[in-house]
Amino acid sequence: MRREYYRWYSDRVGRHMSVVVLGHWGPPMIMFPTSGGDEEEYERQSMIGAIADFIDAGRVKAFLVDVNHRDSFGNGGAHPFHRSWMQRQYDAYIRHELIPFVRDSCRSHDIGVWTMGASLGAYHAANTLFKYPDVVKRCYALSGVYDMKRFMGGLYDENFYFNNPADYMASQSDPWTLGHLASCEIHLVTGSGPWENSSETYRMSGILASRGIRHFLDDWGPLGGHDWPYWKHQMREYLGRG
Repeated sequence: MRREYYRWYSDRVGRHMSVVVLGHWGPPMIMFPTSGGDEEEYERQSMIGAIADFIDAGRVKAFLVDVNHRDSFGNGGAHPFHRSWMQRQYDAYIRHELIPFVRDSCRSHDIGVWTMGASLGAYHAANTLFKYPDVVKRCYALSGVYDMKRFMGGLYDENFYFNNPADYMASQSDPWTLGHLASCEIHLVTGSGPWENSSETYRMSGILASRGIRHFLDDWGPLGGHDWPYWKHQMREYLGRG
């Protein structure tokens, strides 16, 4: 499998950010790690091994990215408004630095991008599609959390609102955005397996349904647990469907 490693300094987040690119061709899929992970977590946890045949076959080209959770919502020593500001900056990094890099790697200025993430990574995967449905056309959000108020200590500002899907999607009425969302394939994935809390996923599904946004609420039952073996199985199944 072709593997390339890239790293550059982002003025937006104020530190170096790294990307691992796996594969030669195929639809580009940005893979967001869990809250404690980095751009190599999916390799360490054997997720890449589980989907390697799809990457080798050109069914998907994987872009493994870092997150700034420790600088944003996970930074308990920072003021909540600094946390929401840093999430806004990370979102800008994804849209204005990473996505152009992905499209350049694919040698296409308009190729549709996919996102995928597990646990907190599912939040980033879904948030990126919800905000940029003209660019991100498919999302696999596994065992996700979509309301981040628990990280804000009771405070609230505009930066938080526009990066909290449970809020801004509940009032989404922009015709342009809704029109692009209608062309997207959105998978909200949960189950009844170990350590899984399906209420977050069902709530987000209800919000999308209230806005008339087509999506898939994929409840895997006992095969939908909050752990790597479940996520690996799910992604193999999804990629196998094409």
